This record gives sequence, structure tokens and C-alpha cells, in this order.
Amino acid sequence: MEIKEITNKREWEEFLLLCDRKTFLHSWNWGEFQKSLGNPPSPKASTVAKAMVDKSEGRSKIWRYGIYNDEELISVVLVVKHTAKRGSFLLIPHGPVININSKHISNQPSGVPTGPASELEICLKEDIIKIIVNRLKDLSKEEKVDFIRISPIWERSDENTKLFRDLGFRLRPLHTHPESSWKLNIEKPEEELLARMRKTTRYLIRQAEKSEVEVFQSFDLKDVEVFNEMHREVVKHQKFVPFSFEYFKKEFQAFFPDKQIALFFAKYSPPHQTKKDCAKLGHKIKPDSPLWCGGKGKIIAASYGIFWSNVAFYHHAALLPEYKKIPAAYLLQWEAIKEAKKRGCKIYDFWGYSDPKKNPNHPYSGPTLFKMGFGGYREEYVKTQDLVISPKYWLNYIIETGRKIKRGLY
Repeated sequence: MEIKEITNKREWEEFLLLCDRKTFLHSWNWGEFQKSLGNPPSPKASTVAKAMVDKSEGRSKIWRYGIYNDEELISVVLVVKHTAKRGSFLLIPHGPVININSKHISNQPSGVPTGPASELEICLKEDIIKIIVNRLKDLSKEEKVDFIRISPIWERSDENTKLFRDLGFRLRPLHTHPESSWKLNIEKPEEELLARMRKTTRYLIRQAEKSEVEVFQSFDLKDVEVFNEMHREVVKHQKFVPFSFEYFKKEFQAFFPDKQIALFFAKYSPPHQTKKDCAKLGHKIKPDSPLWCGGKGKIIAASYGIFWSNVAFYHHAALLPEYKKIPAAYLLQWEAIKEAKKRGCKIYDFWGYSDPKKNPNHPYSGPTLFKMGFGGYREEYVKTQDLVISPKYWLNYIIETGRKIKRGLY
């Protein structure tokens, strides 16, 4: 096996199209988005950390590697450099991605174990991680980082977890990206998808349609401002550290040229609403705000939809708190699912999952119940792994452990 940098977008994307376990965090355009930020993407980062910019042309650094076996590309890995005062690190977001259908796995000789975690597959994964780690250790010296962090996309199993532990990794104090997700196979007809939903979810979709809720899409960069203002209203209510407007805008710009992103908006039009009624609706949005639609209703819910490599992702969302009794979010989600089907997607990824029974107080448990109502299944990934490079890692460990406790993510 050998590892080489990949500079050809087509080679990268065509390989990922063959892979089953993947998310857009390994797409070519996510890499371009990271380069445009000039800073780590975490919304939880401090103001100072967000201002830390790699001095290389004011952009974040990324690397794209391919692992080849007998000249066949069998795995790809995107690496992003994060720089902060608490410690700098190299991150692999939801990777490395492996083509399990590669001839090096699928053409197994008779007698070799098969299945989701066959002996040959585990050995191949181990070899791939070793090659990547050796390359990133060299890169760590060049970039002067304190640790390597991998957020694997691999199934959470004893075999996969042991693989990282045996190679010297330790469990992260705080995850950077979702370690589990709720997903729905959307290849079935719409009628069957509706029938498989929770009864309450199906009812609320119908109720929204009857309650003067209209869902529409936008591909206009200017409308990112609308989404951002809604996001800020939610932040005021729920008191969490938000993504910046610049973050939302650059993500949209990264995926838009390939028609891989759409903004979904839900507009609510109460009977007899006029511009004069704006102050009486219980919200604080001014009539000159981009959220205000004149006398023809008001945008009360919105989401980002990403459509990539036959998978759709529900990435960002906002629902104005004062309209939580209007089931706009249910219709918004259903319209996004229907759009994903039109685009030929096979899976709808609701992005982020926390078992509401095991962790009822977890911040994600409420949103998870909402997602589960549409039907589907959960996928759990190997928990985020850290490889210590320098003693400064432990400062980061202490800070992240404190943040984890403060946010109730334990």
C-alpha cells in the first residue's frame, strides 16, 4: 500500500460515489469550504480561537490523501488543520472512507470470514490507519500541532474500537462532529414513507398543510442572511454559541456551484395578517427585517439541505421559538425528503442522534425524538479518537472536559 495526495476532484468524488459509509464532511466541497474559512469550523470555539488564522494566505490548511493497493484506490482521507491557543491539531472528519466493495475485500478466498467486521476487513483498516498515522506524524512536525484527532465513520464495534486503542489512540474528551446519526432509506414511494412514520408526525405534516404553512426553496446567497437572522433568534432563546454569518455564507458558496445545497423556508400566513399586525404576533422581528414577508406571511422555520453522493443531509435548522406550536418544522422536513427523492438520493441523514431513553437530559434528545418520528434507523460510529503528539495536548484535554460537563454532554 502507498499513500499519495489527490489533487483531482473527479477522482475523489467518483471514488466516494462507490462507498456506502460516508458523509459530506469528506466531500471535495467540504474541503474547499474549510480552506475558505481560515479557521477551525467548530461553533463551540472561543472568539479568540475563531480569530486564529493560518498564515498561509489567510486560509485553513487541508490535505487530501488516497491510499492505493496495487494501484487501486481503496480509501481517501481529508485532513484539516485546526489552530487554537489551547492546542493545534490535525482533524480527519468522518473518515477515512473505505470502499468496502473493493476487490481487496470482496474477492476473498474461500474460508476467510465475511460479514460487517470480517478478519480481512479489520486487517485492511489497520493497515490503512497505520499508513495514515505515519504520514500525519510527519505532517505534525511540519505543522507544529499537538495531536491528531480522527472522527471515524466506521461502525461502532469492539473490533473497530480496539483497532484504534492498539495503535495508541485514546478517547477524545469532546467530539468535534456527530458520533451517531438517525437515517432514513427514502427509496420507497412517498405513500409508503408516510405510512411508516409515527402517527403523530404524519398528522402534524397534514396539520401544517392546513394551517397556512407554505414551504419553498431558495438558491439565492442573499437568503443566507434570512437564515442567519432566524438562527440568532434561536440562540437568544436557547443560549448556545452560534455559527457565524460568515460560516453559513461560505458553506453555501462552497456547495452551490455543484447544485448540492438548498435553503428551505417555511412561511406562516395567519388569516387576515397585515403589516400592522407584525407587533401583535408575539415576535420581535422588525418589519424591515428579511424575515418579514410584508402582509403575506412570515418565515418561521428554515433549514440547510445538502445533497451529495446519493445522500441528503439535514445540516442546520432554525425554528422561531414563539411559533413552536405551529408544526412548520414537520412539513419543512417532509418537503426536504421529497426533494431528496427527486434528486435521486437513497438515504436521508437527519444528522445527529442521542438515545432519548438512555440520555433523556442530553441536549440532542428532543431533536432526536422529532427525527425518529419520520421512521428510519440509527447508525453509531466509533467514538472520536485522539493521538497525543505533544504534552500541550493535556491543556486541550482539560479545557474540553470542562466544556463537556458544562454542556451536559456526558
